[in-house]
Amino acid sequence: MNQMARFSVFIGMLLCLIVPLAYGQQSGKAEKKEFTFHGKVEKVDPSAKTIAVNNESIPGWMSSMTMTYMVDKPDVLKSLKPGDQITAKVYEGDFKTLYEVKAVPPTSDKKSTPKK
Repeated sequence: MNQMARFSVFIGMLLCLIVPLAYGQQSGKAEKKEFTFHGKVEKVDPSAKTIAVNNESIPGWMSSMTMTYMVDKPDVLKSLKPGDQITAKVYEGDFKTLYEVKAVPPTSDKKSTPKK
């Protein structure tokens, strides 16, 4: 009986190790939906590795608002300043981090009118 108890404990421990691995692999297969993020930098804080951005509305992800975000690559903070227009990637369920942040040239709000 003692040997049977050891065997049961061994199998139980083995299952405790294998089951989380199986679920981890399964959840890794599910891709999170990606969105394109556009906004204007309000503040850069290199020491906190964050930027405050007033973003455009992203249907299905977030309304337009000003919010502070972490960035996936802190080196990008060296080249950003308040007033810069940026684009980035954001992912479903992740409201804290901007990925692949890039400064973009400002777009002209003035529409050219044809001469008569």
